[in-house]
Amino acid sequence: MSTVNKITPCLWFDSQGEDAAKFYVSIFKNSSIDKVSRYGKEGFEIHHRPEGSAMTIAFTLEGQSFTALNGGPNFKFSEAVSFIVTCDSQKEIDTYWDKLNADPHGGQCGWLKDKFGLSWQIVPADMPKWAGDPDAKKSGRVMNALLKMKKLDIEALRRAYEGA
Repeated sequence: MSTVNKITPCLWFDSQGEDAAKFYVSIFKNSSIDKVSRYGKEGFEIHHRPEGSAMTIAFTLEGQSFTALNGGPNFKFSEAVSFIVTCDSQKEIDTYWDKLNADPHGGQCGWLKDKFGLSWQIVPADMPKWAGDPDAKKSGRVMNALLKMKKLDIEALRRAYEGA
C-alpha cells in the first residue's frame, strides 16, 4: 500500500475510472490498486450512479499516488495536463509508447493520448539536459530534431545534441 502523498492528482472520468486504473497499473511496474470506494444508494438523486459502482479508485504508479473519480460526463481531459514518463532506453520508450498510445497517427514530440483521452509525454531521461543546454547550438539542434518526431528516438536526439 502506498504512503500518503501531500499532493495526489485526481483524474475525473465519466464511469471508466476503475478500468483506467487497472490499465495503468498493468503498464507500470511498482504499481497497485490501493482502494476502491463504491457508490451507495445514498445521494442517488444527485450522483445518479448505480449502487455498488466505483466512485473513487486510489492507485499508485511507480510510487506516485493517484485518485480516479467516476464523476460523470461533465469534464474531459485536455492536453493542458499531461504526465511525463522519463525513460532510460529506447526499449523503454517503445514499450510505453506502444502500450499507452491509442492513435498511431497522432502525437508529436513524444506526446500521446491513451484510450481514455489522457495525455502522456514519453521522453528520454536526458531530455532536460539536451533541450536546456546553455549552448544554444546544441539545444537548437535538439529542438529541430524533436519537432520532426512523434515517438522520440533517443539516438537521433543524442546525435543532434552532439552535432553528429
